[in-house]
Amino acid sequence: MYKYMELLNELESMIGGSLKEGDKMPSIRVLSDRYSCSKSTVIRALSELERTHLIYASAKSGYYVLGGTERRETRGETIDFVRSAPDPGIFPYLDFQHCLNKAIDTYRNDLFIYGTPQGLPSLIREMQRHLTDYQVFAEPDRIFITSGVQQALTLLAGMPFPDGKRTVLLEQPGYPLCAAYLEEHRIPAIGIRRDADGVDLDELETLFRGGGIKFFYTIPRFHNPLGASYSRRHKEAIAELAARYGVYVVEDDYMSDLERDAKSDPIYAYDRADRTVYLKSYSKIVFPGLRVAAAVLPLELTESFRRHKQLLDIDSSMLSQAALELYLKSGMFDRHREKIRRCYGRRSELLSEAIREALHAYPGAFAGPPPAEGGIHTHLLPAAPAALSSAIDRLRRRGIVAESANSHYLRGFRTEAMLKLNVSGVREDDIPVGVSAVAEELAQAVRRTRPPSRI
Repeated sequence: MYKYMELLNELESMIGGSLKEGDKMPSIRVLSDRYSCSKSTVIRALSELERTHLIYASAKSGYYVLGGTERRETRGETIDFVRSAPDPGIFPYLDFQHCLNKAIDTYRNDLFIYGTPQGLPSLIREMQRHLTDYQVFAEPDRIFITSGVQQALTLLAGMPFPDGKRTVLLEQPGYPLCAAYLEEHRIPAIGIRRDADGVDLDELETLFRGGGIKFFYTIPRFHNPLGASYSRRHKEAIAELAARYGVYVVEDDYMSDLERDAKSDPIYAYDRADRTVYLKSYSKIVFPGLRVAAAVLPLELTESFRRHKQLLDIDSSMLSQAALELYLKSGMFDRHREKIRRCYGRRSELLSEAIREALHAYPGAFAGPPPAEGGIHTHLLPAAPAALSSAIDRLRRRGIVAESANSHYLRGFRTEAMLKLNVSGVREDDIPVGVSAVAEELAQAVRRTRPPSRI
């Protein structure tokens, strides 16, 4: 990331935190010394803040804060632990608007004609470079641009694979829309249980050895609704089993941009047999409505995928592709990624701390150990599973929206009573308040279900 963009993030955090509207910004010399950069870098960053109307210049006086970067809002009546859309307050509206306008000027001869099923060639070349940040190295002919990860999943589920296998293996709980699509279109699907520690590798091997698995769909990082990530040992083992038994792995790495461990690589990085389909979404990091994702395919699947995608929609939105290309090339994406990591990192820490406090305050409310840390969503296992539905109803009456994970299971698969918590759209001040209320209701559910003592 460019130095001035790092400085921009620092200054925006300052404006949204210690500096309030009307406060004077530190001088150019002070900022240059503090952040070990040139005065020209400081001036460029300040000019960008002025362009986006966060500060204004006063002649012979300096720069002053015009407004904060965070949304100005008061606590609402509802704490919503269900909404999974990114926080609108950190959307890069102005940056991406600039890229859209620039895309129209740059690609005016390409935007109004049909493109190619694979995607905008210049975006694919940029995507090849960009994906190396995630330890995904692929030739351009293996990279396809799709209308979100959902389109890639539907294409993979519906198209024939070279080995003729038909059954899709899903983690349980898992992505609800994928399961719903398979059931609606009567595509054979079975589940394998996953918990905070991962899947049972012996069971996975047994299923792979059975010979009918077309592909194994997995969310290795910050799984929804579990919040857990696979260990390196798990990822290596999955790649090795896929190679041994000729099974494809479809790796949905949609939360990769929130990863703070530089040594955490995807399953794709451990694949030596070309059995992994790597999916990368930009909905959670930029805009849900952007509907652009990248699919990196094994060479054996590329021609079939191309043919079926062309029959489905000819091409994905050329304007969205062109704007994303410029957003990646300019360095704006790197700046925004660092900004959203900080924002969601704070929420993740608040969520983990709130759960630890709740476990201490209401020790009998939960079953099992504390959930995994590190993401913006997690799950709680109630000690009184049968009372979960009534506890959710009582929470709603208190203005707290939460739900179980039942929709994340295939029909017929044995569900586990589980309460989902997602804090991507919850104000930071509301996180401990909401988690405490959840724990209180779960504790009361235990007391209500406990049989009366005999005298």
